[in-house]
Amino acid sequence: MRVIGIVGLPGSGKSEAATVAKELEIPVLTMGDVIRAECRERGLDITEDNMGLVATDLREHGGLAAVADRSLPLIEARLEDSDVVLVDGIRGAAEVERFEEAFGDEFVLASIEVPFETRLARIRDRGRDPTAEAKADLRERDERELGYGMGEAMELADVVIENTTSLTAFHESIRTLLEDGIDALETVPDESEDTE
Repeated sequence: MRVIGIVGLPGSGKSEAATVAKELEIPVLTMGDVIRAECRERGLDITEDNMGLVATDLREHGGLAAVADRSLPLIEARLEDSDVVLVDGIRGAAEVERFEEAFGDEFVLASIEVPFETRLARIRDRGRDPTAEAKADLRERDERELGYGMGEAMELADVVIENTTSLTAFHESIRTLLEDGIDALETVPDESEDTE
């Protein structure tokens, strides 16, 4: 049994990591789905603003691990049929600690890291508003995520994946992580290294 958590700022490639898991028929729990379900339960439209408000409210009333607490039974259900589960969208250190308590050494955290301007370009490429406001919007989203403790969660990562080269290279790193674990990932050559 392995539970692999993914942490990263908006536009870093978390959904691409989930795509690789799905291609490998590895179950994915997206923590944002817990927030979306809560929005629906409250009769709210699924928007970035509403999701941010609901996520903040859940954490204010249930503690910083509130979303992780709601995710645990969903992860455990997926583990009944699979040896590996990918948890997409960890937001803070309290969530990391909750998953470590629940799964011990079987929990691995990977931080996907990408420079701000690269993330902004990727978000624009996938159809976001390509105006100056998009830059301010991404900074605001980053601040909200970091306010949940995402920076601390990223520092707790067992492995860092720099998603700065090709999509193919990134997919290969995620595939290696999912199939073989972090020890194998550390031996994957980084295409960004100077080969001269």
